[in-house]
Formats: sequence, C-alpha cells, structure tokens
Amino acid sequence: MVKNYIFDVDGTLTDSRQRMDKKFAVWFSKFCERNNVYLVTGSDRSKTIEQIGEVIYHKCKRVYQCSGSDVWKGDRNIRTSSWRLPELARYFLDSCEYESKFPVRTGNHIEERSGMVNFSVVGRNASLTERALYVTWDKAQRERARIVKSFNLMFPELLATSGGETGLDIAPKGNNKSQILVDFADTDELHFFGDAIFPGGNDAPLADAIAEQSKGKSYKVENWNDTFRILTEQVDTV
Repeated sequence: MVKNYIFDVDGTLTDSRQRMDKKFAVWFSKFCERNNVYLVTGSDRSKTIEQIGEVIYHKCKRVYQCSGSDVWKGDRNIRTSSWRLPELARYFLDSCEYESKFPVRTGNHIEERSGMVNFSVVGRNASLTERALYVTWDKAQRERARIVKSFNLMFPELLATSGGETGLDIAPKGNNKSQILVDFADTDELHFFGDAIFPGGNDAPLADAIAEQSKGKSYKVENWNDTFRILTEQVDTV
C-alpha cells in the first residue's frame, strides 16, 4: 500500500547543511518510487537541491520550502509568499546579534527567504567548525531559547522557533510548517519525521497539528541515521 511521508531535511535526512549520505540517498531514492514523499524545510530551493540532489528532489510529490511558504513540484512553483520582515523586528534581531557574548561572527545573520527569515548569531557563513562551536555554546547558554522567548513576547503577530543547529526561523504566526496541511485535507495517514519536534522547535507545529487533527503519526529523530533505522525497522516494510 502506498503511504504518505513528510520529511524535514536538516537533521532528519542529512546532517545540518550537508549533502545526503550516499548509501542513504540510493535507498531513499527507491523509497520515493514506492511511496508518496513530501519534504518540508526551512531552507530555500537551491540549498535543498544541493543537499538531496536533483533526482530525489524531482521524485518527491511536493517540496515545501521556507516552512511551506514556497511550494514546488519539481521545477514548477505552486505558490509563494511575499511577506517581508518588519523593520522593528529586524532592529531587534540586529541588537541580539550585537549583544551576544558568543565571540565569532561570520556574516549573513539575517537571511531573507520566501515568507520567512532565518536568523543566526554566528551567521550563515560559518564553517562546520564555527557552527560546532556555537552549537556547544548554545547548549550551555540556551541563547536561542532566550531570543525566541523575547522575540515572541515583543512581536505577538510573528513566531520565532529554533531551526537547524544554529538559527531561528521567523514568520507570521500561522505560517509555520503546519500550514502545509491545507494540502492534506483528505489524508489521515501521514508519517512525519523531524528532528526539531520539541517546544520551540520548528518541526513542533506540524507534529502538533497532525496529532490534533488525527492525521497520522510523527517521529522525533536525532539524525538521518535515526530516520534510516526507523524507516527500515518500523515503518517501511517493502
């Protein structure tokens, strides 16, 4: 029986901002041929294709970029949002970057995407080593969690969530990953995989909505190896 699967990308199908493991990619490509596979990620289209490759990208039924604000079916754009970050919110994020005690800055701290922005204190230009340093530092200092809390209190019409390993995803309230369920109104057997299914994580709104609407099951994973294991041991029986 054909099943419906929705996957986050960073931390779920790949290591953060890295290419898909070759062995997993070969297996997953075949998996896409016998199931309905959808992707939902905070990243834009070019970054997603760089990570998973053109072949898998085009085998997916739809890819929900920018947390669902930019939707693609292969090379065809289905819909996209024109929302832009308000200047006061931009000033707040600039202040957070300036006041952070983390010593490294690499540039590209506020990245504009369709219908959302990604904010990072260390910057999107960080190397793997610099990203790892921030991840360790943030786990101890919980800086992202504090910024999320302050931002959401100051801008109640917007919503900030922790996205990936070093950033925050910010969009109008309601324009989180749960917005993709508008395309699954007649589906009640969804299997959603995400690494950020926790309070304040950018996969949580979709997982919560799936549970509230009785549309299927969500799987909290630690990394792509965890996803691979669950698919082969518990879910995919082909």
